[in-house]
Amino acid sequence: MLVLNCSTKLLILEKMLKSCFPESLKVYGAVMNINRGNPFQKEVVLDSWPDFKAVITRRQREAEVDNLDHYTNAYAVFYKDVRAYQQLLEECDVFNWDQVFQIQGLQSELYDVSKAVANSKQLNVKLTSFKAVCFSPVSTLPDASFLKGPYPRLTYLSAADADLLNRTWSRGGNEQCLRYIANLIACFPSVCVRDEKGNPISWSITDQFATMCHGYTLPEHRRKGYSRLVAITLARKLQSRGFPSQGNVLDDNTASISLLKSLHAEFLPCRFHRLILTPATLSGQPHL
Repeated sequence: MLVLNCSTKLLILEKMLKSCFPESLKVYGAVMNINRGNPFQKEVVLDSWPDFKAVITRRQREAEVDNLDHYTNAYAVFYKDVRAYQQLLEECDVFNWDQVFQIQGLQSELYDVSKAVANSKQLNVKLTSFKAVCFSPVSTLPDASFLKGPYPRLTYLSAADADLLNRTWSRGGNEQCLRYIANLIACFPSVCVRDEKGNPISWSITDQFATMCHGYTLPEHRRKGYSRLVAITLARKLQSRGFPSQGNVLDDNTASISLLKSLHAEFLPCRFHRLILTPATLSGQPHL
């Protein structure tokens, strides 16, 4: 195991990962954030350098930790040889097996290899699989002419909006998610539409892997074009900063899939896999 701390090598790694799209997208997004101030306190672990066969991004060990916070305790994985990833899994100090955490990646063997090692350590593994998408370059400003008058208004989120996002996210509704969302809003690009009272009615945020997520419009404000406007605006904002505009969507989310198709988003040949791993000693926690 090698922790890559050199800023020059991290920039080289970023370029190397770009040549491995789309499977490397999650790790690439995390490394881009590390190279641009590292607001989420991440670090990179590899099997070797420069001819690596597996690379993992994880929370820095000196960062503050909540062992129940699988949102923040997140690892992204990319490998050229799955055996190298398995070896990193089996090393004692790469993953923190005493906490609830997640592993993300876009490669098909990720689940089976991770589950085999996790089961040997008495951890439960929950898999959720998504369609992975990327937006084409957005060269022009989205049409916001239908937002007549001062409101509704296209803007961005603030930490004060985190409670609403926590309550409306299918993955949320708990203290850890509330804190995580507030951190995402503080660290990464977001877009929202606000009503005349200043409350968000449609929004999307960016996560620690530079992925667009939690795209949501309040039910009473749907079918007005807000979701389309928010998605295009956030994709353009990410692209203007040099980031890929990537996202994930569940197979049964037909409304979002239809929206993405109408925006000519590219559905990638690989799938996005999110594994949540829970030690047996923590499996009785109510929100897990």
